[in-house]
Amino acid sequence: MSNQLRLLLLLLIGCPAVQVRAQAVDTSGVTLVRPASIAGTKKAALLRVAVPAVLIGVGVLAHSPKVNQTLCQAKQDFQAETQELFQGFNAYGLDDYTRHVPLAMAYGMMATGHRGERTAVGFTLIYLVAHELDEGVVSHLKRYTAEPRPYNPQDLSSFPSSHTSQAFLTATLLHEQFGRQYPWLSVSGYAVATATGAMRVLGNKHWATDVLAGAAIGFLSAETVWHAYPALTKLLPQRMAHKLLLVPSYSPAGGAGLAMGLQL
Repeated sequence: MSNQLRLLLLLLIGCPAVQVRAQAVDTSGVTLVRPASIAGTKKAALLRVAVPAVLIGVGVLAHSPKVNQTLCQAKQDFQAETQELFQGFNAYGLDDYTRHVPLAMAYGMMATGHRGERTAVGFTLIYLVAHELDEGVVSHLKRYTAEPRPYNPQDLSSFPSSHTSQAFLTATLLHEQFGRQYPWLSVSGYAVATATGAMRVLGNKHWATDVLAGAAIGFLSAETVWHAYPALTKLLPQRMAHKLLLVPSYSPAGGAGLAMGLQL
C-alpha cells in the first residue's frame, strides 16, 4: 500500500468526521451538556470510511477476471449496455471544466462576503493539501492496476477516474465550507460532481467502477484533510497563519488564479 493510502486511512480514522453534542434540560431549567455518545460518533466515522472503502475495493476486485470474474463481467456488461443506449455521446470536453465548478462556487461565495466554516486562507490550504493527497493516491493506483480504458485498450490509466475524484473532492469541500448554512450548495456541488462522473462513463472514457472509486477517493481526501486541519495548524509557528495572504495572479498565457504569500 502506498504512503498516500496509509496517510489517507490513518488520518481519517484518527480524526472523526462527525462531532456530536447532546443537550438536555432538567426540571429546574438548567441546561446540562452530556458527553457525546462514543458509540454514535464511532459509527458515523466508520460509515464515512467504510462506504467509500467498499467502492474502492469493488473497483480493485473488478479489475481483472483473474481477481473476480463476476464483478469484471458485470463491469463490462454495464459498459456495453450504456454505450448501446448512449451511442455517440460526446461531452465536448465539458467534463474537463465541471470538475472545478464546486471549487469555483466556494470561492464565489467567499468573494461575495459569505463566511464559511474556514477562512479563505484556511480553505485554500485545505484544498491544496487535499488535492495533493488525492493526486498521489490516484496516480499510484493508476500505475498499480494498469487498467485499460474502455475506448483504448492500449491506454492503461483507466482506474480510478481522476476527473471524478477531483469533482467529488471539490464538492465535498464546498459542502464542508457552506453546506450547513446553504444546503442547496451541497446539493448543487454533488450534482455537478455526479454529472462529471456520468459523462466519463457515457463518453466511454471510464468504466463505472473507475468513477465509483474516483468519487470515493476524492471524498476521503477532502474529509481527511478537512478534519485534520485544526490539528495540523497547531504544528505551524505561532502567528504564521495571520501572515498568510491570498493574492490574485494572472499568467500572460491567459490563466488566472490565486497565489499564496507570506507577509514579512
